[in-house]
Amino acid sequence: MKWSHLAVAVLAAVSLNVQNASAEYPPKVKKELVAGNDLRGKEAPVLEVEQWINGTTPDIKGKVVLVDFWATWCGPCRQLIPELNGFKEKFGDDLVIIGLSDEPVEKLKPFVESNKVDYIIGTDPKKQTKKVLKVQGIPHVMIVTPDNVVRWQGFPGEENDPLTEDKIAAIIETSKAENADAAKFAIHVVNETPEGGTKEASGESKDKSEEASD
Repeated sequence: MKWSHLAVAVLAAVSLNVQNASAEYPPKVKKELVAGNDLRGKEAPVLEVEQWINGTTPDIKGKVVLVDFWATWCGPCRQLIPELNGFKEKFGDDLVIIGLSDEPVEKLKPFVESNKVDYIIGTDPKKQTKKVLKVQGIPHVMIVTPDNVVRWQGFPGEENDPLTEDKIAAIIETSKAENADAAKFAIHVVNETPEGGTKEASGESKDKSEEASD
């Protein structure tokens, strides 16, 4: 009986090792990035947020973070919202989704209140993070793992490399397999929403990202 239990344990361990070995991040695809700075496979910049519109600074420790650079006036950006809501529902606590716009609070708040947005929205009127990536067109998405590496970047509807549930799932599962439970990706918040006070998200790198020109 004991040998039987041992055999089951060994098989389970082997199976887990095989799963971990097969887990890998989506490959870097050659495509039109619509941004001057390709950070795929590189360290992510600090996410600069002036103020949250519909929540407080999320807990990002051990989680994959999807950042969507968008605007209320952008048709494709608005069309992406239901898809991001779907990602939020499917992946739950494994995925933190942040929509970041450079529009003022007065513009964003009514939009968020009148539309179904299940993820947190922030504003960065100085376009600090957007300038680091040199984003030239929106929506523009950046996905970061807890080790502070950008695993996917670009236009979600890009024909050669569309952003899909399968790719997000691969990023999450590979991150878990690597036991990446740190919080090296950092969010710097200038003004927290009234219910949350002013604070910064947990993360090892607290220095502000160096601004780049448009």
